[in-house]
Amino acid sequence: MPENARLNDNLDEIDLEFVEREATPRFLMKLSIQLHLAGLSLSNTVSILELFGVNRARSTVHNWVQKADLQPESGQNPDHVAVDETVIRLNDKQYWLYAAVDPETNELLYTTLEPIIKSVIVHAFFAELREKHDVEHAVFLIDGSHSLKDACRRHSLDFRYERHGNRNSVERVFREIKRRTTSFSNCFSNAEADTADDWLRSFAFA
Repeated sequence: MPENARLNDNLDEIDLEFVEREATPRFLMKLSIQLHLAGLSLSNTVSILELFGVNRARSTVHNWVQKADLQPESGQNPDHVAVDETVIRLNDKQYWLYAAVDPETNELLYTTLEPIIKSVIVHAFFAELREKHDVEHAVFLIDGSHSLKDACRRHSLDFRYERHGNRNSVERVFREIKRRTTSFSNCFSNAEADTADDWLRSFAFA
C-alpha cells in the first residue's frame, strides 16, 4: 500500500470521541497525532500546526495522542510472527518490552511493557496475543530466549530459531522505538509506566 494511502487510512481510524471543547479542526488533530506517531517530535508537530495558523502547546498534542486510546488492529491472521524482548528505560527504572511483529507487513501485532522478567509474564503476553489475533497456525520466529521458547511450548505454538532473516522486522521495530525514546526525551522522561504503555500501543497502531 502506498504510504500516502496508509496515512489516510490511519487518519480515518483515529477516533476523537474524547473531544469535548476543542477549537482545533478535527482533521488537524488527527494529522498531528499521526505525524507525531510517525516520527515527528512534539516540537516539530506543533510547528506544522502553525503552518495552518493553529498555535498549540506540545503538551496539548501529547494529550491528544494519549486520549485517542489507539490500539493496533485485532483479528489478523499472519503466517509468521517474530517475537522478541528488549529493555526500555523509564527515567531511572528498567522495564521489559515484549513485542510481536508480522514480518510480512512489518506491523506490530501486540506489545506489553513489564517492570520484571518472569515466565508468568511471558506466558500472559502469549495468551493475550492469541486472544487478539489468529496465530494458532503461525510459525513463531524467536532467538535463543528460553522464556520465549518455553512460552511457545506451553501454548502449543510452532516455533523455530532465527537470528536474522524475517526476525529483522522486530529488530527494526525495537530500533525505531529506542530511537524515538532517545531522540524525543518528552516521550518517556518523567513518564509513568501506564503512559509509556499507552504510547507503545499508539505507536503499534501507527
